[in-house]
Amino acid sequence: MDVLMPQLGETVLEGVISVWHKKPGDAVSVDFPLFEIETDKVSMDIPAPANGVLREILVAPGISVKVGTRLAVVDTAAPQAAAAAPPASAADALVAAAPTAAPAPAAASYPRGTAAAKLSPVVRRLLGEARLSADQVAGTGRDGRITREDVLAHRARLAAAGAGAAPTAPATPATPAPRIPSPAPAAIAPGPDDHRVALNKIRRATAAHMVRSVATSPHALQAIDVDFHNVDRARKARGAAWKAEHGQSLTYLPFICAAACGAILEFPLINASFGVDELIVHRRIHLGIAVDLAFDGLLVPVLRDADRKSLRGLALDISALVARTRANGLVPDDLQGGTYSVTNNGSFGTLITAPIINQPQVAILSTDGVHRKPVVVDGADGEAIAIHPVGVLAQSFDHRAFDGAYSAAFLRRVKQALEERDWQAELG
Repeated sequence: MDVLMPQLGETVLEGVISVWHKKPGDAVSVDFPLFEIETDKVSMDIPAPANGVLREILVAPGISVKVGTRLAVVDTAAPQAAAAAPPASAADALVAAAPTAAPAPAAASYPRGTAAAKLSPVVRRLLGEARLSADQVAGTGRDGRITREDVLAHRARLAAAGAGAAPTAPATPATPAPRIPSPAPAAIAPGPDDHRVALNKIRRATAAHMVRSVATSPHALQAIDVDFHNVDRARKARGAAWKAEHGQSLTYLPFICAAACGAILEFPLINASFGVDELIVHRRIHLGIAVDLAFDGLLVPVLRDADRKSLRGLALDISALVARTRANGLVPDDLQGGTYSVTNNGSFGTLITAPIINQPQVAILSTDGVHRKPVVVDGADGEAIAIHPVGVLAQSFDHRAFDGAYSAAFLRRVKQALEERDWQAELG
């Protein structure tokens, strides 16, 4: 049976094979990963299409191939056990050209249900190569999970300390990570009181993307105060029932996203991307929602056709998208095709954030902390002072796409919607 490059999503037509978890002659199973596909922000383990023995690998790691390409051959008629010497493959030819090295010890197996059983195949292999157990390495991933970078950093510390770990070949990623351009004439050498923190894959990709964005777009920032009293009334009126029904709080974010989508319909240049000497204005609004991964990186999954959703639909879909992102449940298509982005730092109580544009988009909105402040309101006897929840919305925009007046008019429309729309009625 041929192993084919799978369809990763509607807009993803090719991918890079980053690692093979099995070698020719190994038994494979539909229940366990056979290889890993990597994009610039996510990686996915792909299981074997059937039980059997891996006979041939046709595409070596590091190669980008199109959907439907033959990657390997699985013998489904063979028993699931190590077979006789398999036929030569493209991957074998690459290995044969290199000097022969001592085989690395097999990665340890761990009982199901233990913390170590959650290790990825790559981490298990690296632990086995270094003759380390999972208990020896501190995990920095979500819920203390050990990442590839954790193992490499631990091995580097052992080598620097002169520990008696078995010498192993350095683990080199199949696809080189994007380089982070730096104007510094030379790298800074750590001192005796410093320690190195290796950048993980998401951090490296984010850094490269942000540097490219700043170098590409002339960023301008505008901010506006918003009185969230009208939104708060809807949250207080419907919040308890919402939490009882859906098991989650009704936050400010879906209201802001709904107001932004409505304003984009009036100011369509906000929802655009730069092409080659032209501005491509998108008819559909695909909203990117920046999601923090417990300080371990940042991803911006896309909520498609956000303007066609009700306020209730936005609230539920945003919550589900964030949960899926933090559970490592995204597919590459989830990170493609965004037309406008929103980043939310409000839970940390920030005053104002100048976000970096998510290329090739032309604008991004930051939602910051909402604080109770004195505001001037119209009363029966004229103006009066009241205490209302007030927050700042800040938009970074590409000054090549439009000018400050256009951005300011858009922000004013978002503010008006948040302060004046009947949000209670929209929640139902």
